[in-house]
Amino acid sequence: MERELTHRVVAWWNAGKAGIAKSDSAPNAIHFAVPPQFGGMEGRWSPEDLLLCSVASCFTTTFRVLADYSKFEYTDLEVTVEGTVRKAESGYEFQGILVRPTLTISNLEERLRADRLLEKAKRLCLVSRALLTQQKFESRVRVVARVEASETPASG
Repeated sequence: MERELTHRVVAWWNAGKAGIAKSDSAPNAIHFAVPPQFGGMEGRWSPEDLLLCSVASCFTTTFRVLADYSKFEYTDLEVTVEGTVRKAESGYEFQGILVRPTLTISNLEERLRADRLLEKAKRLCLVSRALLTQQKFESRVRVVARVEASETPASG
């Protein structure tokens, strides 16, 4: 693997109550909206859902890589992630995120090794660690001049 990888996602708020996000690495866009509790559309992913999905999928893929590398066999891994959002003075914020992996193995003697791999996946999950990373913010405002009907040249 290269020493540095760049991932890029672009999101647009098209109109009304929905937006769309596209990744350079995926062929399908994701339609998202504000959560229904805040007036958003039913049946759409919310930014909160996408954050929790990132944590769950990162943990799952991290564990899969560790298990492959360790030649550890398991039957199933289900990862449930719950986030609690609360109202604070500065607005809404995540109060906490609970990651609850359920690993199914067929050999009781592998229990200790399973626990160690689950803990290691928790420590190495890139997305969970990224939540601690300081963010940079580089805003831009683009002004597009409107052309009034009287300003258009007459054809003739």
